[in-house]
Amino acid sequence: MGWDAARAGKRLRGAVSWENAVTELIQDDTADLADDIRGLFTDIDKGLDDTARFRGECRPSLDIVETATAVEVIVDVPGVPAGAVRVLMRRNILLVVGAKVPAAAPRPTRFHVAERTYGRFARSVRVDAAVDATGAKATMRRGQLRIVLPRLTDRRGVAIPIPVEAAG
Repeated sequence: MGWDAARAGKRLRGAVSWENAVTELIQDDTADLADDIRGLFTDIDKGLDDTARFRGECRPSLDIVETATAVEVIVDVPGVPAGAVRVLMRRNILLVVGAKVPAAAPRPTRFHVAERTYGRFARSVRVDAAVDATGAKATMRRGQLRIVLPRLTDRRGVAIPIPVEAAG
């Protein structure tokens, strides 16, 4: 039986185009990430008293370092306790969410210079390397959050025998 372009065209028109499928997948991923961020902020807010809850935002700096054994993400979060930070990995996106609360200042206070930022923050990092998220470690030390995502061992080119069982 030969190829019939008209019949193939009808089938393709009834199917979802790959552009639409990719757009829907991206929208689903974005919605999932937004839900994750909202949930993590809610969790962090539970640990803050009413005076510390605010709607300001800050954007901590970060570095991404790739080594032979891991991908490391280092985030500058001076003054932020470990309990005010959450780290989550969904698919190939690493989320770092937290809150930097300003130190209590006597009232009334008059600032001459105010450059430091406070508030909630959410940083997302796309990790393209094959990593083992279940073996990830996040540590806070001296104002730096270090997240280490160990690489998966490369199994390409390795012969893996698959046993064949006799079916009843």
